[in-house]
Amino acid sequence: MGNPSGPPFDPDDPDRERRERDTEPIPRLGPDDGPGYGTGPGLSDGPSLSDDAGYGDGPAYAGEGRSGRAWVRDPEAGYQPPQISEDELAGLRADASGMAPRRVLPLEDEPSSLVARYLFPTERYRGEWKRHWIHLSTPLLVGVAATFVLGYLSGFLAGQDVGALTTIAVLLWFAVMGWVAWKVADWWYDRFILTNKRVMVVNGIITRRVAMMPLVRVTDMKYEQTPTGRALNYGTFVLESAGQEQALREIKNLPNPNELYLRVVEEMYEPQAVEARLGKEADEAKADDGA
Repeated sequence: MGNPSGPPFDPDDPDRERRERDTEPIPRLGPDDGPGYGTGPGLSDGPSLSDDAGYGDGPAYAGEGRSGRAWVRDPEAGYQPPQISEDELAGLRADASGMAPRRVLPLEDEPSSLVARYLFPTERYRGEWKRHWIHLSTPLLVGVAATFVLGYLSGFLAGQDVGALTTIAVLLWFAVMGWVAWKVADWWYDRFILTNKRVMVVNGIITRRVAMMPLVRVTDMKYEQTPTGRALNYGTFVLESAGQEQALREIKNLPNPNELYLRVVEEMYEPQAVEARLGKEADEAKADDGA
């Protein structure tokens, strides 16, 4: 009976034997069927191409990671990470002077009531910071100068028996002190906030102003320090975005600008590392509390 899917069977076809020979299955050789397989004197005497133990009986494959440290492939345990000594870890924990690197810590572990109302539930709070005390330099200098000048003036006018002018000088001093107190309160409520999604600035006492920029839209960020800023450890942040209109571009008088800059950049480029580090710190804190 002929093959229904092929040509009809013809016993006189001269190419029939050749086609049948070409379509015969290739026999599979076992361990005892000759060289080339199993324990025979064939390919098994050469290098093994197995992925488990490198090449044959030679040393395991070795290479270098990004750090330049050699790593070795163990046939049983898989890839072994580079071994870092405790001395090398100590070098990462301390700077050249032998002192631990400074860290920027949030004011609180949880956002304050002033800030919490502006955070949505799915973003993670990283910290909030008040501006550097240099932000109050002008109001404080004005208050000190007004105290000396108006105090001397009111005393002089009291000796001249000019009661109305003395009262005006005292009221003027109270007005200046009220303005200084307002500036101090405004500084207290002025916060720079960092989350895993955005940076924000919240300020104002009666009229609240909230400006923010998503981290994914920040195309460039820098901070500037004057000589005075380097001496007193404050600076100005400048954020650049792809958009034309920016609600938040320049943030003046932020404390510890270098550490804060690194904190923001790490949140932008290594958010997984931040999550892992903060999770480890939380676990260590719980372990210390349990102990």
